[in-house]
Amino acid sequence: MDKRTILFVDDEEKVLKSLRRGLLDEHYDMLFATSGKEALRILEENEVHIIVTDMRMPEMSGLELLRVVKEKYPRIVRIALSGYTWVATLLKAINEGEIYKFITKPWNLDENLISVLREAVEFYNQQTAQDALLEEANTIQE
Repeated sequence: MDKRTILFVDDEEKVLKSLRRGLLDEHYDMLFATSGKEALRILEENEVHIIVTDMRMPEMSGLELLRVVKEKYPRIVRIALSGYTWVATLLKAINEGEIYKFITKPWNLDENLISVLREAVEFYNQQTAQDALLEEANTIQE
């Protein structure tokens, strides 16, 4: 199985440093951005499989970022991370498919984040396998 790439987006450097340290033993390629704009630039230059973004950031909120990602990169698994729980906003985002999972801050690395990342990688892998089967079936029908 290919190594998967996860992009973490948070305007707080200390959060990104904590993620980098806490996930050292995980087998992912990790990219980090401090803004939605920087995240979009990284997405243009790299193949990313999962994005984890803070919801509350200046200039571009995490939800705005996830909407752009859904439109431009629909296969990327989208995860929101926030200390704020805007129930109406979250429900709308989840129901519209912008968010795969939502994790509240402060998170427990082992119990919350690592297990959600593993689930997201498995979900991505299942989507990829399903796409390959559909493509193969379409090729056979032609």
